[in-house]
Amino acid sequence: MRIAIVGDYNPQFHSHPATNMAIGVAGHAAGIEAEPVWVATDEISPADPNHTLAQFDAVWLGPGSPYRSFEGALAAVRFARERQWPFVGT
Repeated sequence: MRIAIVGDYNPQFHSHPATNMAIGVAGHAAGIEAEPVWVATDEISPADPNHTLAQFDAVWLGPGSPYRSFEGALAAVRFARERQWPFVGT
């Protein structure tokens, strides 16, 4: 399972590496391979989030606002909700 973590990754922000670890632990507990992939908010086109997010199985809106692109973050939320994909917002 590939999970798009939508946010602007910063290894100095404690919750970002912890998010990766949590997904790995949860996947192991569920007996699946869960791969977290950070997607920067400014890489998501508000007009066409499908272009960036279609390759994933779920969306996690990562911690750490303000985002570089609030519009990109909202587009990711809308994308997941309209497709009834698994979604977590932190």
